[in-house]
Amino acid sequence: MKDKTGYLMESEEENIRLDIKTDHEAVRKQASWCGIRPGMRVLDAGCGSGITTSILYDMVQPGGTVVGMDYSEDRIRYAREHYGRDGEVQFHLRDLTGAFDGIGQFDIVWVRFVLEYFRVESRDIVKNLADLLNPGGYLCLLDLDHNCLNHYELPPRMTKLLYRLTERLDDEYNFDTYAGRKLYSYLYDLGLEDIQMDLLPHHLFYGDIDDKDVFNWTKKAEMAAAKLGDLFDDYPGGSKAFSEEFERFLHDPRSFTYTAMILCKGKTPVRA
Repeated sequence: MKDKTGYLMESEEENIRLDIKTDHEAVRKQASWCGIRPGMRVLDAGCGSGITTSILYDMVQPGGTVVGMDYSEDRIRYAREHYGRDGEVQFHLRDLTGAFDGIGQFDIVWVRFVLEYFRVESRDIVKNLADLLNPGGYLCLLDLDHNCLNHYELPPRMTKLLYRLTERLDDEYNFDTYAGRKLYSYLYDLGLEDIQMDLLPHHLFYGDIDDKDVFNWTKKAEMAAAKLGDLFDDYPGGSKAFSEEFERFLHDPRSFTYTAMILCKGKTPVRA
């Protein structure tokens, strides 16, 4: 029986995938929209390999601090080794579904591409993270919506299988294909103030595609096939053929792929 707990994308190459796919300029643009600036204390919740934490650290200098938090021992070890800046950037091993004792309080809590892996627990995670904010601090949620499903022109059999894959991943592996559209309601229900939204393209592929993007997408297809191999029983050539056809689609200069990224931030009330 397959293990249906833990991080959906877990593999020996996950740290490398996270590093390769991270667009430094995009992270800086999103962090600027969130209001991250010098002197702040920022929490990177679900920090992964630590590469985004390192970018945020540069943005809060001089005088600021950034803390990365992740459930994976391997990810935290990697983050400390590659992005710890000789101890200037702190990384803590914490399960986002558990307690956050010993982390402290923050001016901004940043949660990027995390809630999509916690369909059931996401609302509680957001509530607990909001408790880590200083008065007047901002909770910033950034995630994808209609994830992995926007491609033209895939053969109908591939489109049908992609929808079946995401449905099964949502139902059986706690993934959330539609995480982005829920972010506003999380902050609204918490009573946060000055809630602001934005919508950006995260994936926008047409014409030539970078090798790093092909690596990222093919790795996603491989992980889905490994967990839901039975879905490919009736697919001509099985999961291997599907992965190969999908990679050819990505390389086709006529193809078009996009994924919407939703940004949402809200401020904790300042009590008189």
